Amino acid sequence: MGALLAIVAVVLLMMIGVPVVFSFAAMTLILSVIYEVDISSLMTTGFWSVNSIILLALPLFVMTGYLMQAGGMAARLVSFVEALVGKSRSGMGSSMVVACGIFGAISGTASAAVASIGTIMIDPMEKHGYKREYTSALLGISSLLGLLIPPSITMILYAVVTRQSVAACFLATIGPGILLILVLCLLNWIKMRRHPDSAEDEMLNFRQRVQAVSSNMWKALPALMLPVIILGGIYGGVFTPTEAAAIAVVYAIPVGLFVYRELDLKKMVQCLVAAATTTGVIIVILLFSFVASRIFTLERVPQQLTDLLMDMFQNKLLILLVVNIFLILLGMIMDDVSVVAIVSPLLLPVMVNIGVDPIHFAAIVGTSVVIGCNSPPMAPILFMTCRIGKVGMTKVMRPALGFMAFAALPVMLVTTYWPPLALYLPRLFGYIN
Repeated sequence: MGALLAIVAVVLLMMIGVPVVFSFAAMTLILSVIYEVDISSLMTTGFWSVNSIILLALPLFVMTGYLMQAGGMAARLVSFVEALVGKSRSGMGSSMVVACGIFGAISGTASAAVASIGTIMIDPMEKHGYKREYTSALLGISSLLGLLIPPSITMILYAVVTRQSVAACFLATIGPGILLILVLCLLNWIKMRRHPDSAEDEMLNFRQRVQAVSSNMWKALPALMLPVIILGGIYGGVFTPTEAAAIAVVYAIPVGLFVYRELDLKKMVQCLVAAATTTGVIIVILLFSFVASRIFTLERVPQQLTDLLMDMFQNKLLILLVVNIFLILLGMIMDDVSVVAIVSPLLLPVMVNIGVDPIHFAAIVGTSVVIGCNSPPMAPILFMTCRIGKVGMTKVMRPALGFMAFAALPVMLVTTYWPPLALYLPRLFGYIN
């Protein structure tokens, strides 16, 4: 009961506009009062939990995303994907989806993809017959591929709070991420075929297409090499995820400075400040979430929650469905960092008790957050796409709900009820038996 009261307090505080950090601090204080726990000793535990080498990857990957945006990498990636996918009626929408997926394989954040891909593609897509509200909705759901395609900030947080392998969590969301890309491209193709008023674009012959792809690939090659270096190094055993994040920053700076020549000292300082601000908020949230998790453990809250769900629902499939709904509802009123920090350590014992692998649960959390981040009343990513697309939220909601109902929700259910989609790659690389 005390844990439920604390979570409700966090939700209410966030809904009335209290900053997320202070909401988490209030939750920790409420828990310490209810359970009569000495908060000073637990803060020391929280500090040592945050003092982790794994968490160094957070600011470094965030910094990489900002450097990509400021250094011109994102623009080259979009041009290459457009040349590769083509400029047919549905090609522009598919280009946006694939570009967000590739961008997610480098930056690991959704907001960076919205700012970078959105500013480049929304206006040209309008000229090709796309409505701005539709494009903004597609951008909102596509940008969240950054939460699934590794390296993912969300998966790093999940791994830290649940004491799992970061590399294994990265692998778990690749399958759902690729599936979401395919479903979004299919839905966009169906949508464009139903709207013949969309402008027909220039059709290139085979020779012209090859020339366009080769030319743009050469220009985008320095940017395309970054995910190869990051993921190849991690799973090739060359370096750890934290070292990969550091190498990504070291690589992105000279590429922006000397190859694309769009990065300068002023932009680098702006990127550093933005990355520090974002990371500072996340770390403080994690500090209080670690303290809250420690209180939950001491008071046996996860075990009580497990017993409650097992008494209410005898069927494993029903418990998974309830967990999915719970994650979506929390995602509608909280950001992805908050959901992962609070819910993952609380629900993981429940999942383990019914036979769900912790790495599989990472993929379930990731796909559920994709839906929550685009659902009102909070919908932080969707609000950001509305600002980038210069369109009202009410107009974007209908196409956004369509993408969530026919793309994100099916992917989440497939990920939940078909474990091989999430577990095949971690098992192939030897992270699980």
